[in-house]
Amino acid sequence: MKKKKKFTDCPHDGVYARILPSKIHGVGVFAIRDIPKGARLFAEDESELVWMKRSDLKLDTLPKEIRQLYNQFCIIKEKGENYGCPKNFSLMTIAWYLNHSDTPNAGCDKDYAFHALRAIKKGEELTADYHTYNEFPDDTWV
Repeated sequence: MKKKKKFTDCPHDGVYARILPSKIHGVGVFAIRDIPKGARLFAEDESELVWMKRSDLKLDTLPKEIRQLYNQFCIIKEKGENYGCPKNFSLMTIAWYLNHSDTPNAGCDKDYAFHALRAIKKGEELTADYHTYNEFPDDTWV
């Protein structure tokens, strides 16, 4: 006998957002339903950061397009010496596509889990203030 699937086992459970074209920059993350203040935005995102030293990455020797992946998607710490990266850039989850705002509606905790800073309406773009958790060596993230 086949076990009946519970509603809580559906792929859409806990999903608040999706990627769509953004007026801020390229693509962004948009609410597909109202999100209450304090909600964890990407509840099933358990991907761990891989921390790499800039010297080990040899960024200066890489093609511009590859360097841009590191500068635009990694969390940069210690004055540009350490990069928090996805395990592989092909495995980036929706959380990696939040665009920057000086007045964000999303923020992250010390473990880089994102939460709604206020109630977010369906259709709104989710944004984060990159400077609250990232140290940029230059303006290449823009």
